[in-house]
Amino acid sequence: MILIKFLVILVCALIAFQDFKERAVSWVLFPIIGLLLAFLFLNVTSFEQYSLFVMTNVLLVSGILLILFLYTKHIARMKFLNVSFGLGDLLFFYAFALGFPTLTFIVLFVGAILFSLVFFLFSKKERKKGTIPLAGLMGFFLMVVVLASFFPQTPSLYIV
Repeated sequence: MILIKFLVILVCALIAFQDFKERAVSWVLFPIIGLLLAFLFLNVTSFEQYSLFVMTNVLLVSGILLILFLYTKHIARMKFLNVSFGLGDLLFFYAFALGFPTLTFIVLFVGAILFSLVFFLFSKKERKKGTIPLAGLMGFFLMVVVLASFFPQTPSLYIV
């Protein structure tokens, strides 16, 4: 279990590093992080519960992406994929959905988005590009959350 958490931290660090440095993340990291998170979650719950939580999380992510797509296409009148929203961000959203019970997922997902927004607002002057490395920032956020889970006072991420 500890080894899997360290691998999650490593893969999140790679995602963050690649997204910050190259503004592109190797696609192979997203299935890896999804499988590692799924393995952690499956170790503490039954397959039936896991399936129900993951289906709910995937539906939530799909609904959010649908709203973003419709807004981008019809209100902002921009292309969606690779213009206003990166493929890596989309893949990270779904990988993230594989790893937690729905309530924990919602809290972590909103926390990661808020963290990214705050980072974006405070780093406007230092950024050379107008885009934000969302997958990298969410990966960094997840890395911190998993690191925090090593402390004994930290509540479990998998309480259902």
